[in-house]
Amino acid sequence: MQSEKQPASQSNVTKLAIEPRIFPRAEHIISRANISDNALKVLYRLKNAGYKAYVVGGGVRDLLLGREPKDFDVVTDARPEQVRELFRNCRLIGRRFLLAHVRFGREIVEVSTFRAPHEAEPNGDGRVVGGRIVRDNVYGGLDDDVWRRDFTVNALYYNIADFTVVDYVGGVADIKAGQLRLIGDPARRYAEDPVRMLRAIRFAVQLGFTIHPDTSAPIYELGYLLTEIPPSRLSDEVMKLFLNGFALQTFEQLRHYSLFGHLFPQTEGCLSEEEGRFPHMFLVHALKNTDARVAENKSVTPAFLFASLLWDPLRRLASEYRANGLNEFESIQLASDTVISRQVRRMAIPRIVTKITREIWALQLRFERSSGMRPLRLIRHPCLRAAYDFLLLRAEAGEGVGAPAKWWTAFLEADEAERGALLEELPGGRRERSRRRRRKVITDQ
Repeated sequence: MQSEKQPASQSNVTKLAIEPRIFPRAEHIISRANISDNALKVLYRLKNAGYKAYVVGGGVRDLLLGREPKDFDVVTDARPEQVRELFRNCRLIGRRFLLAHVRFGREIVEVSTFRAPHEAEPNGDGRVVGGRIVRDNVYGGLDDDVWRRDFTVNALYYNIADFTVVDYVGGVADIKAGQLRLIGDPARRYAEDPVRMLRAIRFAVQLGFTIHPDTSAPIYELGYLLTEIPPSRLSDEVMKLFLNGFALQTFEQLRHYSLFGHLFPQTEGCLSEEEGRFPHMFLVHALKNTDARVAENKSVTPAFLFASLLWDPLRRLASEYRANGLNEFESIQLASDTVISRQVRRMAIPRIVTKITREIWALQLRFERSSGMRPLRLIRHPCLRAAYDFLLLRAEAGEGVGAPAKWWTAFLEADEAERGALLEELPGGRRERSRRRRRKVITDQ
């Protein structure tokens, strides 16, 4: 094992003239049997062609934690064009940083070239504007690349040539300590890429790690930088934050670090208020439900997620419109348009997603105002199931829709004859009309 000036003792890991710590196969638990066959194909073809090849990042981290990685990223000294020459099933992507995607059916192995600092003499195409990296194609070696990684636990390299783990920054020690630590000066690294603040929250929650104080301290003051992130990228990050099985914990941490308001300012405005001395509870129930569905391998659609995250501002705005004379249906429709148009200024939401989100909201009023034979038409609506689940969450949160939620549950579970009896109980139904006639006769007498 090589000598080491232990960087783990520093609160901020910065580039020093240090030798990496090399963990031989006997000192770590990573086995090739736990690396996908396709990732191994990429690693060995690069190695056999004379290039260096490592698994890097979350794949190494998860393997050291005894978890099954979602994917495997490879890093090499081969340039993207050289990687493409080795793999016919390769496509180069990216503007900010050029990447090679090697596709094997549904699995994609991402291959990147070692990066170097931007202040180094560029042998590629790199650019920093206002402290933010806008182009990142500056190539270097492994000892350059490590300092371009974000967190120490993501800056570990598994060498396919000798099955060792290479650690420049004390990442192995941080994994053992359950600690998330940023490489370099935190304020500068967040300025380079503000999304790192969201990644810090996501990794800490997913891994059950604590965030080192020096890494967390600047987050409270730098959340405003998220407003400069392209809407499409911010939308991708939000999906990762809330569809990972830890939505509720993530939400709580985002609010703790004052980041949630920069993602969903309308919702934050509502959450800062209280109704009848009780905080808004719907979103908590919705996020719990999301986590439960992920744990059960059930689908969670982005439309349902956005409908939940934006429900409180929708309700508040619709109430204002009703107070100004609009009817309930007009209020919901106008509020839906307004809330969504404000949100898409912050993050890109596909039209099909916003369309379904609007349908989920609109169906709530139709559930509450069911009459006559309308439920029979409503059960054929393509968004019925999602909207019904939304109704149940509202009932759980104490929004006063327990009666329609109970009726619709009975209706959806009933057979044809039972549904007929339930329909007769609705306003406009035969039994309801009969009761009205009897009341009228009694009143006239």
